[in-house]
Amino acid sequence: MCGITGFIRRCAPSADTATLRRMGASIIHRGPDAGGEYLDRWVGLGHRRLSIIDLSPLGNQPMQSLDGRYVIVFNGEIYNFRALRNELKAEGCQFRSRTDTEVILALYRREGAACLNRLNGMFAFAIWDRDDKTLFLARDRIGKKPLYYYHGGGDRLAFASEIKALLQLPGIPRDPDPTAVADFLTYLYIPAPKTIFRAIHKLPPGHCLELRLGSGPVVSRYWDVDFSTTTAPLHQDEAAERLLELIAGSTASRMMADVPLGAFLSGGLDSSAIVALMAGSSGTPVTTCSIGFTDRQHDESVYAREVARCFSTNHAEYTLEEQLADTVTLLPRYFDEPFADSSAVPTFHVSRLARKVVTVALAGDGGDENFGGYDKYVVDLKEDLARRVIPRLFLKTLHAVAGRCSGTLMRKAATLASGALADPGRAFFRTNSFIDDASLRRLLAPGLATACRGYDPALHTLDAWERTRGADHLTSMLYTDLKTYLPGDILVKVDRMSMAHSLEVRAPLLDYRVVEFAASLPSRLKIHRGSKKYLLKRAFSAQLPPGIVNRRKHGFTVPLARWFRQDLRELAQRHLLEQRELAEFFDPGEVGRLWQEHQHGRADHGTLLWSLLSFSLWQQEYLQV
Repeated sequence: MCGITGFIRRCAPSADTATLRRMGASIIHRGPDAGGEYLDRWVGLGHRRLSIIDLSPLGNQPMQSLDGRYVIVFNGEIYNFRALRNELKAEGCQFRSRTDTEVILALYRREGAACLNRLNGMFAFAIWDRDDKTLFLARDRIGKKPLYYYHGGGDRLAFASEIKALLQLPGIPRDPDPTAVADFLTYLYIPAPKTIFRAIHKLPPGHCLELRLGSGPVVSRYWDVDFSTTTAPLHQDEAAERLLELIAGSTASRMMADVPLGAFLSGGLDSSAIVALMAGSSGTPVTTCSIGFTDRQHDESVYAREVARCFSTNHAEYTLEEQLADTVTLLPRYFDEPFADSSAVPTFHVSRLARKVVTVALAGDGGDENFGGYDKYVVDLKEDLARRVIPRLFLKTLHAVAGRCSGTLMRKAATLASGALADPGRAFFRTNSFIDDASLRRLLAPGLATACRGYDPALHTLDAWERTRGADHLTSMLYTDLKTYLPGDILVKVDRMSMAHSLEVRAPLLDYRVVEFAASLPSRLKIHRGSKKYLLKRAFSAQLPPGIVNRRKHGFTVPLARWFRQDLRELAQRHLLEQRELAEFFDPGEVGRLWQEHQHGRADHGTLLWSLLSFSLWQQEYLQV
């Protein structure tokens, strides 16, 4: 795991080796073990290394091919690199190191951009072709590793693993994109290809970018999740067996490391399944780490301890209760743009805990998006059933009547009717969003609201949804989350919070072969009679205690409502009510109203207040410089 940076020299004519070093220094947490730079008259490349495979200096980057034609900077891990290396050696290729980096170079030399189809891993890399004067950038299929770029027109381009490295270049504008602010409040993150900065973009997962000197960049997709190809009919036991084989193989390949390795353990199905497989193939006890809360409603540590005992792991826990404000103020410097998934806080601490004993940790990310694990999927399936079988006139009447009544049951009926009346893609957007249109308009400052007039944040969701036209409802939901929420929120959170502590995190459930197999399965094997992750549970029924396999999903949540009334009250009041610069983006009267309603218990605005606090802290870190 590393950090990469680079630029075409026309992008910043005054940039030199010292500039590359500054860019690298800004992301040294991604690679504290070594750093290097490459500079010629056309391009500059920089690298920070976290040594995982082949710890010798032979693995340092930027790395040149044996013939000197190609230069690479690479972030990530290629899990099938040894098989590829043996194949290439059989064809006469020679290697100086034991690294996957050198394998990418050799494969690119032979196959060009088509090499991406051969790589199984998480990666973001740049290759400079000194002969053709071509820069090639690529990001892994799922979006585990980040890659940002600035394009100043023509062939003026710069790239980096994190935005902060790009901001080290002279002349990079910091103008915020008003529509990205609307996206942020809607989703709690900013979907690709946007960033908060108008001039900086995310290279989407499964995409590559090629730039030849004298021409502009060309971005193209090389992979997508294909739900249209179904497997040959399998009995569910056969499907479960095949799934277990795939996940066992992906877990084993991710245990490859020349440094200490462990796992995150929440006590839920996904992380417990990974720990079970690790314990079964490891000759020594697995190191596991988890986070606990003093608030029992949000605490899962008792389940993590149960799994740890079951597999005799070396288990460590951290209870999140002290210095909360100190952690919260740190987060923006790692995310570089507004990001409001509050589970970043426990992820930060479990990563810090893990880094004390390991350099690599395996995690259970991807189970929910691949196999239908979120409660929202079950709710939306009920809405879709109502949409298909209940006459619209009746739904309209139910919505009107229930909307005027109090009580939990009537509120649920009104919500169900509202969702069933909406277009399916638009209804799923509402499920995945955290603010409605009217509230968004009230909250935005007048100038920002004017700039966003006519803009619809739902387009990010609807664009993905439309690519599944003709598919069943669950398939559309899973595809949309795999293309938006997973890479935009979950994977960003895990990457930034782990790399803040120079910890590499690997996700076996996001092996592209597992993703493709899951996509090929019928939806009835994902959610079956209301049971979520049906096939995944069946696959691990013999490996895990029934109480872990069948327990209700908890979710990695934090007690936001209490935090804003107690632990974070002083910090939030200072940033939301006393910082005048925030009024450039948000209406002070509306912010004050939300704050007062929350403090007096008239409403729970915890998520929205967290979004505003995250934005204010980011604004202080990146705009007030």
